This record gives sequence, C-alpha cells and structure tokens, in this order.
Amino acid sequence: MPRTIVVTGSGSGIGAALATLFRDRGDRVIGVDLRGGEIDADLSTAQGRARAAAAAARAAGGVVDAVVTCAGVSVPGRAMVSVNYFGTTEFVTALRPALAAAPRARVVLIGSVSGTQPHDPAVVAACLAGDEDKALTLAGRAIAGGRAQQLYPSSKAALAQWARRTAVAEGWADAGIPVNVVAPGIVLTPMSAGLFDDPRMKKIMDKAVPMPLNGYLRPEDIARVVLFLASDANSHITGQVLYVDGGAEATLRGPEDF
Repeated sequence: MPRTIVVTGSGSGIGAALATLFRDRGDRVIGVDLRGGEIDADLSTAQGRARAAAAAARAAGGVVDAVVTCAGVSVPGRAMVSVNYFGTTEFVTALRPALAAAPRARVVLIGSVSGTQPHDPAVVAACLAGDEDKALTLAGRAIAGGRAQQLYPSSKAALAQWARRTAVAEGWADAGIPVNVVAPGIVLTPMSAGLFDDPRMKKIMDKAVPMPLNGYLRPEDIARVVLFLASDANSHITGQVLYVDGGAEATLRGPEDF
C-alpha cells in the first residue's frame, strides 16, 4: 500500500536519491527544500520550520507515514546549528501528531560520522537544551575563536543525542514511532564536490574519514539504508546511529566503542 513520506532536502544529494527510490516504489513523496520541492521552506528559522511542518501535514491529510530529514549545510557558520540541528528536530517534533496518526510511522535523520569527532560541548549542550539563541551565540564565539570547523561535528553530535533521547521518550516509542539516525561517511554530492577538486582538501578528508570498504559513497548507497529504516520491515530498531561509512567509525574509534 502506498505510503506518504516527507523528505527534507529533497532537491539534491541524498534527499533527491531517496525521493526517487520512494516514488519508484509507488509511495507519495512530499519534498521540502529551499526551492523546487512540493513545499518551499527555510528551515533555518523557527517560523520557517513551523510553516513547513504545517504545510506538510496539510498536504498529507494529517497522516504522515515517515519523515526523513536530509536538509543540511556544510559551509562553516551559524547555519550549521540553525539548519542541521534545530531545522531537523523542531520540524520532526512539529510533525509528531501526523506521525502518530499513521499505523506504522517511521523517522530517519541524516547525521554524519563527523559527529564522533572533536566538537564544542557547550554548543551541543545548548542545542539539547532547546536554546537556539544561546547555541547561535556560542557558535559565533567558536567562529571568532577560529573553531568554526567544530560546528558541523557539534550539530551532528547533538542530533544523534537528541534522536537517542527522543526515541524512548513519551509519545514516540510508546506510539510505535522508531527514530533512528543514518550517519554517512564521505558522500559524493554537490555539497562536497568542491572539496574533491582540491587535492589538499581531498588528502585531509581521506585522513579524517578513512573508508577502507569500497571508498566514497554515492547518495543512492545511503538512500537504500534509509529505505529499510523508514519501512514497515523495521519493527524494533530505534534510538540507533547507523554508520554507513565504509568502516570509518570503526577505524577512527577502534573496536572498544560500539
């Protein structure tokens, strides 16, 4: 039976690949992106998130079978906090009633293996406290202090912790809604294309994210994993961070962390 799936960041990369896979299966996809989706929205603001979620719920007739959040930014800046973390968590939370109305709803968030790397604990704590103003202020201090590179890992570390906390919170597991994170390694997308054109940056990436199994990912590689977690077949997996990274996390953290 066709399902209704809301996909943020549906215009390119993983989101576009995933939307194609869902549609090929006969599902209905409500794409959310800055432009070109079924719903045009700016997830960097609280108002934009609320409007996008309300529009998605209306378009779905009040019943959403799955939400997959692929929207995100990789350019160092405060938007990493406002889009990557709050643009995901507030959007998903606003859609919880529509998810609860579905018989077998699923939530999958796109994280990153970078969430295991050095980050700013204060930014993470502010995100998890739901204090966007403070998180953005701290992000600004990190940028001013030459630590802008910590903001992407911070946003993804906070997202993973939010998912694990939310997955077992009231209104989610007890409503039959699994919440999981798929954490990719390096994915060949328009967002990362410029990095591969710079031999110096490519060398840095390969050292930071070693991928011994099959090398770099394509968006479709991630989309196929998301497809399972968002499907009816996933009955008991929740609160998990699934690293789809060619062995990067196991290489970097070793066998002791699992």
